Amino acid sequence: MDLPEAFKNKYQRLLGDEATAFLASFNQPSTSGFRQNPLKNGTPTATIDDADGKVPAVPDGYYGSVDGHSLDHVTGWVYSQEPSAMYVGEVVDPQPGERVLDLCAAPGGKSTHLIAKMHDQGLLVTNEIFKKRAQILASNLERWGTRNTVVLNERPDNLEKHFPAFFDRILVDAPCSGEGMFRKEPAGIEYWNPDYPAECANRQRKILQSALKMLKAGGILVYSTCTFAPEEDEQNIAWLLKEYPALEMVDIKKFPGMDDGRPDWADGNPELAKAVRLFPHHYRGEGHFIAKLRLRDQSVVEPSKQRNQRRKKHRGSTNNGRLTKDEQQLFIAFQNEYLSGQSFTNLVKFGDQLYSLPDGMVELTNLQVQTPGLHLGTLKKNRFEPSLALAFSCQPEEVTNQVAITRDQWRQYVHGDVLRVEQTLPNGWYLLVCDHHSVGFGKMVNGTIKNFFPKGLRF
Repeated sequence: MDLPEAFKNKYQRLLGDEATAFLASFNQPSTSGFRQNPLKNGTPTATIDDADGKVPAVPDGYYGSVDGHSLDHVTGWVYSQEPSAMYVGEVVDPQPGERVLDLCAAPGGKSTHLIAKMHDQGLLVTNEIFKKRAQILASNLERWGTRNTVVLNERPDNLEKHFPAFFDRILVDAPCSGEGMFRKEPAGIEYWNPDYPAECANRQRKILQSALKMLKAGGILVYSTCTFAPEEDEQNIAWLLKEYPALEMVDIKKFPGMDDGRPDWADGNPELAKAVRLFPHHYRGEGHFIAKLRLRDQSVVEPSKQRNQRRKKHRGSTNNGRLTKDEQQLFIAFQNEYLSGQSFTNLVKFGDQLYSLPDGMVELTNLQVQTPGLHLGTLKKNRFEPSLALAFSCQPEEVTNQVAITRDQWRQYVHGDVLRVEQTLPNGWYLLVCDHHSVGFGKMVNGTIKNFFPKGLRF
C-alpha cells in the first residue's frame, strides 16, 4: 500500500521499534466479520457454517464475510461488521430499559449491536447528520427487527436542545481521519494530510460538547474512532478530562491483542491507559480506539437556557398527527385478526404511514425524523397494509396467519413476483416464512399471494 511519507514518518516517530510491523500490516488483507442477531429466534446456520471462527471479545461475533443477497442477511439474522468495530458495542454495554443515544450512527452496525444488548427494551435514539446515510441507517435497523428505536437526521447542537440530561448512555463513534480503515478503504488515503487529524479533532470536540449536555449525571459516555491519530484519540480524552472535572475514566476489559491507551501521546495523564487501542499488527481486525467515561455527579446542562431554546422553531418540522377514529379502527381490526396478543402503543401517523413510537420518547416536533419508531404500515382507504419492518419485527409464532415458502419461492418474492401455493388457504394477509425466517407479508387472493416486498429493495 502506498502510504503518504508524512504518515509513515509520524508513526515511525510515535511507535519506534514497533513501526516496521505496524506499517507492514497495511499490506495484509483487511479482516471481515459479522454478528448474529439475538433478537431473532434462531441461528443463522448457513452463514455461520462459512465463518472463520468466533471473535473472542464479542459473544455474537464471527470472522468471515456475508452474502448481501442471502436469506440470513436480507431478513436481519446477521449484520456484516468489521471485528474491531464490534467491540465498541460491548464497551457501551447498554442494559434493557435504558435510554441510549448513538450520536453518529450510520450505517448502523453499532446501533444494531446496542439495541440487541438492550433486548429491544427501553429507548435507542440513533442519529445521522447526512440524509442519505440516515436512510441507510434506518433501513439496516428495520431489517434488524427493532421496535424501540428512533432514527433522527439532526445536527448534534440541535439535539442537545431537545434531550437535556436525558440519556443513560451515549456513544460518540466520531467521524474521523479514518487511518485505521486504510487497508479496507484505500480511497481514504487520498483525503489524508498531516493537518487532517487536527481538523477532525476540532470537529469531534464540538460533537462531544453536545453529547455531554444530553448525558444524565451518573451516565456513561463512550468515545470511539477508527483512527490511530493521537490528536483524535488520547488528546481528545485528555481535553475532556480537563474541561469536565465531573468526568472520570472507566476501565475497559482488554482481550489478548488489545493495547492500553497511550498517556505519553497526550498530556501524560495515567488515566488515559484505561482506554483501548486496537492495532492491526496486534489484533485481528482494523484500527480502532475506544474510551469509556462516567459523568460522576453533576450535569453540564444549563436547564433554564435549554428550556428557552426548546421553544424556538426549527426548519423541517415533522408532520406527525393523531389517527382518526376510522384509522384507529382499521389498524385495530388488522391487529385483532393477525397480531393477536401483541401490543402497539403511542400510534402516530406521518402522512399515510403508521408508526408505533417507543415509550419515553420526547416530542418529535421540530426534529428531523427519519423513522419515529416501528413502521407498522400504510393507511389506505378502507384498508391497512402491513410493512416489511413489521414483518421483520415479528417472530413467526406471533402472527396468526403464516405460510411456509421454499428458498426458490423466497427468491421469487424478493424479485417481486407473485407466488402460487399448493394448499388451499383463506384469503387475507399472511406472514411468509422461509426456514424459520420472517421474510415479509403477502396477501392471499384465491390461491395467489400478492407481493408487497418494497420495489426499491427487490433484486
